Amino acid sequence: MAKHHLHTEIEIDASAQRVWAVLLDFASYPQWNPFIKSIAGVPRQGARLEVTVQPSGAKAMRFSPVVLTADAGRELRWLGRFLLPGVFDGEHRLLIEPLGEGKVRFQQSERFSGLLVGPSRGSLDRDTRRGFDDMNRALKARAEEGVPERA
Repeated sequence: MAKHHLHTEIEIDASAQRVWAVLLDFASYPQWNPFIKSIAGVPRQGARLEVTVQPSGAKAMRFSPVVLTADAGRELRWLGRFLLPGVFDGEHRLLIEPLGEGKVRFQQSERFSGLLVGPSRGSLDRDTRRGFDDMNRALKARAEEGVPERA
């Protein structure tokens, strides 16, 4: 079974709580997120989300991953599958690492496995990585611009 891993990171001048609030405000994703176009559902372990991703210049993909981890202020991780387990699985991780007062390192990564990973490697490295980087920059801008948090 083929495997592949993507990892991106960016430093953000905002608190972990601020970055977490932006990440969990799913309703605002269409306004700022150039990669994850929409998320619906509750970020709770075992819950299913409805996610649409679309890297710039690529087709939109919709899937319904199961939340594996929802650690407030730190990590959101889910497992998405295409068709059946082992065909094309992706474990997506959004991680916030505090670096000091009002500064964090945001990491976005995904571990892919399955029969279709090998043939998909080129588009993963090109399109998906570009989507991660675009989202990271947009998250940084939104968290640093001081958009009021929703209560």
